[in-house]
Amino acid sequence: MQSTDTTKYIIHSKINADGVIERPDIVGAIFGQTEGLLGSDLDLRDLQKTGRIGRIEVVVSTKGGKTKGNIHIPSSLDRIETSILAASLETIDRVGPCSANIEVSNIEDVRATKRKHIVERAKFILTGMFDANLPESQEIADEVRQSVRVEEMQFFGKDKNIPCGPNVIDSDAIVVVEGRADVLNLLRYGIKNAICVGGTNVPPEVAELTRKKTVTAFTDGDRGGKLIIKELLQVADIDYVARAPDGKSVEDLVQREIIRALRQKVPVEQAMEAYSIDKPAEKAKSSSSSGPKKGGRIARVPKREKRVKPDRARNPAAKIKKIAEPPIKKEKPKPSRSKPTTSQHPVLKRLSLHSESLAGTLGARLLDQDDKVVNETPVRDLVNTLKNSEENVKSVVFDGVVTQRILDIASNKGIDTLIGVKKGNITKSPANVKVYTSA
Repeated sequence: MQSTDTTKYIIHSKINADGVIERPDIVGAIFGQTEGLLGSDLDLRDLQKTGRIGRIEVVVSTKGGKTKGNIHIPSSLDRIETSILAASLETIDRVGPCSANIEVSNIEDVRATKRKHIVERAKFILTGMFDANLPESQEIADEVRQSVRVEEMQFFGKDKNIPCGPNVIDSDAIVVVEGRADVLNLLRYGIKNAICVGGTNVPPEVAELTRKKTVTAFTDGDRGGKLIIKELLQVADIDYVARAPDGKSVEDLVQREIIRALRQKVPVEQAMEAYSIDKPAEKAKSSSSSGPKKGGRIARVPKREKRVKPDRARNPAAKIKKIAEPPIKKEKPKPSRSKPTTSQHPVLKRLSLHSESLAGTLGARLLDQDDKVVNETPVRDLVNTLKNSEENVKSVVFDGVVTQRILDIASNKGIDTLIGVKKGNITKSPANVKVYTSA
């Protein structure tokens, strides 16, 4: 048979002869009638001596005075030379004393057959021979990484039963998540200032900690995450709200999704409007304006309160209502404050049509110097829209809270006027941006 080490192809052909012939007759006819036909380079005898053609296999059967059979010739030549050699077999028209006909039926690629065998065998070995309990390299890496994360995790509270990151105590800002698995996932990607609340029952220690630090609530993108935000608004003091994508949990997010969610955090005032959280918002607002809680914020960030007052005093546009109130008080009738404010300020009066049409839509409009709309976007996308905007935007009217981040971007983009529903926690007001509130 052929040498399995060098064989690339096998030429399969059929022979039909009008008479009784045997194997030696067929082999002799193949060598004799192809000799000198293809030149010295493809002479069968020389090719067989050098091992480029294997042993010719012939299987014949005789019935009714006629002979039929199959011829198999192994070849280690390339595809072109093997095709030429196969075609030369069909030129044989006599075998011994009988007329004969040879037809090539197939050329088998031995390597393709071997590859199929390798694939099938590999499937069997993978499913049946490997130890099911043997961990793969990725599982080993995950196990080591998990052990490191568990070692980094610490516990907070009197009973040391609240999982948190190692930097929660020393960091000025913390991330409040739902459960232990969320803390572990944030540790995996290097966020070490996370602490969990363990569900909707917020521990008193966590509530007390939120009054001393800048807090971002990072919850799942489901109804449970919204309920936890409502609970935190009632018992804790949070500054920003970040949510996982809809239908996803914080513990299942990859690094790219976590970073994106935290970058898209919104101030708590704007979050309360976006998620239609009315009652907790009013409670949080009243408690923040009352003595104890507001005092807590002044004690922890004294610089923030000191900055707000001079900035607003220097910037006449920062508080419209104080400028608008004197003419209102001089008039005897006392209508609602919003309408006189609009009538007393040319900017608000000029852009009142946009403010009224956007009321309750959570939308935003970017206007040019002629007060024409160049772009419209939801409030949640306003930051990215302003960053990527290449139009000459001079005014922005939106149904949301004017935050420090929006104010800074407007200053960098050369925007002159911002009109929102109300102002958020602004620590510095750029002199080149006028801020108005439509409420």
